[in-house]
Amino acid sequence: MAYEFITYDKQGRVARITFNRPEVMNALHPPAHQELSAAFDDFADDPDCWVAILSGAGEKAFSAGNDLKYSAQHGMGATGFGKGGFGGITARFDLFKPVIAAVNGFALGGGFEMALACDIVVAAEHARFGLPEPRVGLAALAGGMQRLPRQIPLKTAMGLMLTGKQITAAEALRLGLANEVVPAPDLSAAAARWADEILQCSPISVRATKQVAMQSQGMRLEEALSKSYPLVGALLGSADMLEGVMAFAQKRKPEWKGK
Repeated sequence: MAYEFITYDKQGRVARITFNRPEVMNALHPPAHQELSAAFDDFADDPDCWVAILSGAGEKAFSAGNDLKYSAQHGMGATGFGKGGFGGITARFDLFKPVIAAVNGFALGGGFEMALACDIVVAAEHARFGLPEPRVGLAALAGGMQRLPRQIPLKTAMGLMLTGKQITAAEALRLGLANEVVPAPDLSAAAARWADEILQCSPISVRATKQVAMQSQGMRLEEALSKSYPLVGALLGSADMLEGVMAFAQKRKPEWKGK
């Protein structure tokens, strides 16, 4: 598929998906959503690709969310998210490969919601996060109202959501919404470092871990422990599990196959 509004490339085991509309702060309109949906479909289906990094072109914005000017011209019903929800990711609940957000500026509205849907968030020092939808008569309908109160204390989340207030990268780090904050020139390398650290682990183990962590949220501990998770079953019968044990015993680096 040819991409006009994003860039999508693979470097070894890592897929890089980049919003490419810097002239509108990487705000997304239906054609961009369709491209992002296709890119995430490809990443999910590629057995040789194990981690994705999501970022925005330019230095000003990760993504400003929904392209309101486009919506004003074409109507609010013109969304066309495609599979996976906003940006192809906010409703993609069957993706257990890890996704890293490299936030290089404003992550507002749907931009913040996409970051909340990622597993790791690395932010540039000038990044800002927020759900400003109520200030323009809208609401965070791509998971922000559900995810934010699950990821930070309720009163803190309510304060941000009911006012549309923005927070800095440093505040996001303090609240646990970001894993690391780095100078802007170091952002791409920092995201790549996180990806490399994940790739040192068995991809089957990583996916099983993500599935359990995501699907057990909200459960009683006893229920979560007794639940059956398909990817844990796949892990226990995998060649990679045997490879990990053998590599440890032989004091060598494991060679993961994802099988």
